[in-house]
Amino acid sequence: MSRRVPLTGGEKESLHASLDRHRDAVLWKVEGLDEEQARRPMTPSGTSLLGLVKHLAAVEYGWFCQTFGREVEPLWFAPEEDMEIRPEESAEQIVAFYRRARAAADRAINALDLETTGTSWAGETVSMRWVLIHMIEDTARHAGHMDILRELIDGAVGDHRPA
Repeated sequence: MSRRVPLTGGEKESLHASLDRHRDAVLWKVEGLDEEQARRPMTPSGTSLLGLVKHLAAVEYGWFCQTFGREVEPLWFAPEEDMEIRPEESAEQIVAFYRRARAAADRAINALDLETTGTSWAGETVSMRWVLIHMIEDTARHAGHMDILRELIDGAVGDHRPA
């Protein structure tokens, strides 16, 4: 595995490491694909690898940054369009967006305590702990979707690069 959750680490360190493991899998799932493969709709609903990366970038900004009143990159799309890949959007652009969102989220995670609360998009009070757990769940779920889609494209499977 590229990263490992510390076997005796603290709570925040362990949660962050778990999230990073799944984030790394997301990036690996689009690595080495051409534009057509990355954006190809693979389900009747139109889900694509690149659409999942775009979605995860938007929710990283939303949950970690907007929730806690931190800086958010202006989105060039409506929130309900976060899984759609427009013709003018490239794989490179979407992956870079995900990397920026991840970096902004990491700044929030590193700066705030697990008990720090913020207000979600739905108006609910949530803690950084809850957001970390939620994003581990969401990222792992979509990384699993991506594993299946990638296998259908070129046979690559798993949650990390082969040795």
